Amino acid sequence: MTNQTKAYIAALIQVIIIGFSFLFVKIALKYVTPLALLTYRFFFATLASLFWLLLRRIKIHLNFSDFTKIAPLALFYPILFFSLQSFGLVYSSSTEAGILTATAPIFTAILAMYILKERTNLYQNVLILLSIAGVVYITVVNATGMEVFSLFGTTLLLLSTLASSFYNVLSRKLSRNYPYDTLTFVMTLIGFITFLTIQILDHTIYNTGISILEPLTNYSFLFSTLYLGVLSSFSSSLLMNFALSQIETAKFSVLMNITPIITLLAGSIFLNEIININHIVGIVTILIGVIGTNYFGKFKEEKLI
Repeated sequence: MTNQTKAYIAALIQVIIIGFSFLFVKIALKYVTPLALLTYRFFFATLASLFWLLLRRIKIHLNFSDFTKIAPLALFYPILFFSLQSFGLVYSSSTEAGILTATAPIFTAILAMYILKERTNLYQNVLILLSIAGVVYITVVNATGMEVFSLFGTTLLLLSTLASSFYNVLSRKLSRNYPYDTLTFVMTLIGFITFLTIQILDHTIYNTGISILEPLTNYSFLFSTLYLGVLSSFSSSLLMNFALSQIETAKFSVLMNITPIITLLAGSIFLNEIININHIVGIVTILIGVIGTNYFGKFKEEKLI
């Protein structure tokens, strides 16, 4: 099995993990605030990352110069991505978030062209747009009604999508010089320290008591947070960094549009949500776009987005 084949398998596993994560976010948010949840999940993600390094006997040798090169990766993801998305959802609808997130492959392809000199051909560009259309269609179908438009909320969500695109490109670039294990550990640790610091400052400013262990006594919250930390944060980041070390960023980014399909299936299986003909049309459209984008990557027409 080639490294590229392993990378595609890793990317698909990552998509499945992220697809199920929305269920556990909903459960965990019944017990803590979004900021607290981010702190808990990245605490467990950091522990998992340390365990991975010990298990594989990996020693990290980084000087200050190396750290400053990797730090921007953590700035874009998880710090900016999660922060902007969380606050953006306060002012905007989940429907709008789904649509804007689906546009990430466009930004990723453009950034990869200028930063990594990776070029997408005409076929890929058309199929990327087709995949996005499928995500938008499913998102709109799932909308329960019109919600108030907020320019501020839309801007935050758009910036979170850009942060995700910058992360994809930077991870691809840094993977040429650093092992994916190292990148995952550093970005996870920085994410935990950042969210923990913000959480402590929040409690200090508003003079509220900190009950660290109380939420963890609830098995539903503990299981959800372990899933989000160990699988959705650490494992998916590890898989993502490995995949990006082997796959062009545009091909990887469009694979992420499979996530709504997994979310739909998870909702159908565990929440008894109905999948109708409109969902099927969206699913087929997404799959054609995703498979086509990766297949036609071998054609080197120089017509770009």
